[in-house]
Amino acid sequence: MLKLNKKRTFYLGFAFFTILMLWQVYNYYCPMFLEELLKSTYGDGDYNYLIGIIMALDNILALFMLPLFGTISDRTNTKIGKRMPYIIVGTVFALIAFPFIPFLYIKNSLVGVAIMMGLILIAMNIYRSPSVALMPDITPKPLRSRANAIVNFVGYVGAIIGALLTMVFTKKLEDGVSLQRDLTLWPFLIVSFLMIVALVVLVLKINEAKLAKDPVLQAELAEGELLTETENVVTDDAPLSKRDKSNLWILIFSVFLWYFAFNAVETFGSLYAKNVLQTNSWGLATSVLAIASLIAFIPSGWLCDKIGRKYSIVLGLGLMIVSLFAATFVKSFGIVLILLFAVAGVGWAIINVNSYPMFVELSSNKNLGKFTGYYYAASQIAQSITPIIIGFVMDWLGYNAYFPYACVFMAIALLVFIFVKPTKIKQSTTTANAEETKEEQK
Repeated sequence: MLKLNKKRTFYLGFAFFTILMLWQVYNYYCPMFLEELLKSTYGDGDYNYLIGIIMALDNILALFMLPLFGTISDRTNTKIGKRMPYIIVGTVFALIAFPFIPFLYIKNSLVGVAIMMGLILIAMNIYRSPSVALMPDITPKPLRSRANAIVNFVGYVGAIIGALLTMVFTKKLEDGVSLQRDLTLWPFLIVSFLMIVALVVLVLKINEAKLAKDPVLQAELAEGELLTETENVVTDDAPLSKRDKSNLWILIFSVFLWYFAFNAVETFGSLYAKNVLQTNSWGLATSVLAIASLIAFIPSGWLCDKIGRKYSIVLGLGLMIVSLFAATFVKSFGIVLILLFAVAGVGWAIINVNSYPMFVELSSNKNLGKFTGYYYAASQIAQSITPIIIGFVMDWLGYNAYFPYACVFMAIALLVFIFVKPTKIKQSTTTANAEETKEEQK
């Protein structure tokens, strides 16, 4: 019987911890940095569309880098493993470069801030696919939702820390919600320090090269392949069946759509709070979302065991749609909006815990990095386009379009996703492969 190694999975989450913590601070501060620098350079005006373009240009590199480094890591073979070299290099590069964003903002350099944002993206994309692929590398397919729940749990601790830093180091000045320049450097420095700590823990606790040769783990992975939720057993040589290939494309489009919706909320949240809600407490709202997700991650893994990945994701999308729709009518920052963000956090947790394992269910052990790259490329394409479009929409219709925009695309994601048709592999195939495995063991 397959059993999840929870302790090892917990340590795997430290790579995701660094990713989410950095992005939480990045997404909060960078739009405000850009808005202030654009106004100081070109005068007062509406710059949401331009801010969206700058944020999206950063993401465009990821469209190529995520599948590229996922595929390269599949083919890498070093003394410390195939994923770990990219995790180490990318993390170190990112933690060194990250504090230069607020430093250049303080120096009033618009070009410098934009360039450093691009460099950060390069660093993060070097290790994002390899770090995420490390979990399914050492986890049998039937256990990946529960493992992903633990990894996301650890990752969202990083997101909460990032959100709390934005709250502590953003002050409300007498002339309204604004940034206090001498405080902006601190959250970036603290994030970089915590990234060092997380990387050291990951390297010391996860011996990737040793695990790749562990006969017990390899036997469990082989057993997991025979229990996959696909029409046929997935191998390196055989192409996917027609149904499995159809499921893959539906999943890619669904991932694109729900990130298209969610990233719009992330990208312009701090500006929406500043200009509509008249508050500097947006970090509290995102903290509540992250905490709700944190609480829901482990139960989401259990939920998958009860109703399956598909219907778990349908439930998560439904919660997101309801919360975004209701938030449209909330025009002040208070308990109602906080509760809606809590509901959204639960929905987002359920989606995230089950969607990536459902995606790599269609990959073999030798192309996990490539499929991970495809998964994140779909999300990255969405995050490249949606800041531009919502920036244009809000310049045209105003900030009242903020939540409806996200709600509509989350609903479309649900309509697309319900066409996924997961299935257990054919019994005859399972039996044949099981007998073959037993013969090999003899």
